[in-house]
Amino acid sequence: MFPYRRGPARVTPADAHQRTRDKGVVLLDVRERAEWTAGHAPGAVHAPLSALLTGAGLPRDAEGRPLMVICRSGHRSRQAVRLLTQRGSEAVDVTGGMNAWAAAGLPVVDGHGNRGSIA
Repeated sequence: MFPYRRGPARVTPADAHQRTRDKGVVLLDVRERAEWTAGHAPGAVHAPLSALLTGAGLPRDAEGRPLMVICRSGHRSRQAVRLLTQRGSEAVDVTGGMNAWAAAGLPVVDGHGNRGSIA
């Protein structure tokens, strides 16, 4: 599903939004809990990079599915993509992270489903 290339493959926020509407693709948010609670993409799955780095597995909703990985600006998501692909996952990075997602006018919700913000 994702093009193979040297280094982490990348997609735009708009492309990620469109692709994650398909049931088979997961938007994986690797920010920390406070960032996630302040605002995340509707339907995203949360798995903090700090937990992944200490050996935590993917949440059940993300296991065995293609992943589009997002953080705040793109640094942590690129690191997570490298880690996850080494573990055998199919993963790409969302360029610019949630900052770019929100700037593109894509939806952001808080931990209660209300309009969220990027922390």
